[in-house]
Amino acid sequence: MISKSVENIIDMFIETHFMKTQDLLERGLNASLFKRRVIADNIANVDTPHFKRSETTFEANLQRALDSEKFMAQSSVPTQITDERHIEFFKPLDYRQVSPKANLDYLSTMRADGNNVDPEKEAVLASHNQMHYSMMVERLNQNFKVLNLVMRSA
Repeated sequence: MISKSVENIIDMFIETHFMKTQDLLERGLNASLFKRRVIADNIANVDTPHFKRSETTFEANLQRALDSEKFMAQSSVPTQITDERHIEFFKPLDYRQVSPKANLDYLSTMRADGNNVDPEKEAVLASHNQMHYSMMVERLNQNFKVLNLVMRSA
């Protein structure tokens, strides 16, 4: 059984910027893996007639959620709710609720058979995605090295 003081320390640690960064990196890595699968699916179906490529959305939605948290902290007007039917003026988006999604691109057509996959564009997206993934893994490793250093010196 964990003592109450240790539980308080753990709770304080979980609410730090370090842990939020770790959580964001983990979500970014998961989104990058999802994006890799979507790109691979697009490339695999480059010769399939009437196939429509998919695009992923994650970064923009995550940025919107993080911006809403900043806005709430900086300039929100407190809402006095005295009845359950009242609606808050502004409710920030929770970044933990943001997940990657795949959207079909119905608007463009690359070829006469209706397929809209451009293999060169998909290769560039795959390369870009791999660089993002590598950068996030490196940042995660650096964070663990710092945490290890702090724990050793304590």
